[in-house]
Amino acid sequence: MAAQDFSALRHLAGEAVERLSGMEPGRPVGGTYYLYRTLRRLDVEDLERRLAELLQADETDHLGRRFAVEEAADRIRRLREEIEAEIRRRLVEDRGAEAVAKTLRETPVEELDLMHATRADLEKIERVIEPLTRKLAARLAQRRRHLRRGRLDFRRTVRASLAAGGVPVDPRFRTRRPHRPEIFLLCDISGSMATFARFTLQFTYAMAGQFSRLRAFVFVDAIDEVTDYLKPGTDFGDALRRISTEADVVWLDGHSDYGHAFEQFVHRYGRELTPRSTVIVTGDARNNYREPRAAYLEEIARSVQALYWLNPEPKAYWDSGDSVMSVYASLCDEVFEVRNLRQLERFVEHVATRPARPRRKIGSTERGVLPIIR
Repeated sequence: MAAQDFSALRHLAGEAVERLSGMEPGRPVGGTYYLYRTLRRLDVEDLERRLAELLQADETDHLGRRFAVEEAADRIRRLREEIEAEIRRRLVEDRGAEAVAKTLRETPVEELDLMHATRADLEKIERVIEPLTRKLAARLAQRRRHLRRGRLDFRRTVRASLAAGGVPVDPRFRTRRPHRPEIFLLCDISGSMATFARFTLQFTYAMAGQFSRLRAFVFVDAIDEVTDYLKPGTDFGDALRRISTEADVVWLDGHSDYGHAFEQFVHRYGRELTPRSTVIVTGDARNNYREPRAAYLEEIARSVQALYWLNPEPKAYWDSGDSVMSVYASLCDEVFEVRNLRQLERFVEHVATRPARPRRKIGSTERGVLPIIR
C-alpha cells in the first residue's frame, strides 16, 4: 500500500477474503457480514495508523503530515473497496447477482448494528443521535398533549350544559398528569458491550427531559454511579473518557459478573428505589459461568415500578454458552432485543409514554416468563 502497487493490493485482497472471511458456499449470510469479519481480522484501523506514520516520516511540516494522514485513509478506503469487490464476485458465483444485490445494500444509519459497527459506522451514528432524539422528543410531547385528556367529568359537563339549555355541547374531561418515570440506567461496559453502552447512555441522556429524574450506573464485575459525569452541558466524549478511566467497575478480574454487580447495587442504592422508579439494565447477560445471584435482581424488581432489560445480541444467541438471559428475563417486566438506534428509539418511546400502574407481585399469574419484544 505504501508503494501504491494496486495490482498486488488486488491479489492480497483476494487472499484476505480467502483466509479471513470464513465464506462457505451456500451459507445464507449477507456480504456485509463477510466484509466486517475480514476488515476486523485485518485490523484496518491499526493498518491505517501504521501507514500514516510511514507516509509522515518523509514530511517536515504540519500541512504535509496532515496530507499524509488523509492519503493513508484514502488508501485504506481503496483496500476496503477491493475486499468488497472480491466478496461480491465470490457471492455472485455462489448465489447469483440478484440475491447478492439484496445482501450488499447499504444499511440505513438507524439500523447499523451497535455491537459490530466499524469506526466509520460509529461516526455516522454519532452524527444522527442528536437530530433523532430531537425528533423523538417532539413526537413524545405531541403524544402527551393528546394523553392529557382523561375520562369524562360528568359534573363539570352538566354545569357547562346549563348555558345551552341542558344540551352537553361542550363535554368536559378530567385532566391527567403525564407520567414521567424516574430512571435508573445500569449499563454493562465490558468488552463488546462498551460500544452499545456508550450509545445507550448518550441516547438516553439526550432524552433526559422526558424523565422526572435520570441516574446512570456502569459495571463490569463491580458497579459505580456515573450520573455526575453526565451533567447537562457536559461534552459527551469527555464524559466517556472519564467514565473509562475513573469509574470503579472492576472488583476481581475485570470479567463480567452480573450477579456481583446487582448485589453491590442493592447494598449501595437499593434504599433509593421507590415505586415510581424504573430500572433499565443493558447487557448480553453473559456471566462467565458465574453464579447469576438472581435474588438480587428480584429484590430490585420488587422495589420499582418497572424493570426492563435491553440485550444487543440476536435473540437466537440468548442462553447459549455463558448467557443466563432466561434467568434474568423471568424477573423483568419486558425484555427487548435492541441492536440498533431504531430499536433503541422505539424502546425509549415505550418507556416515556407508558402509563403508571400498580406494581405487580413477582410470581403472580400476571408475571413470570414474559414475552420477548423485538
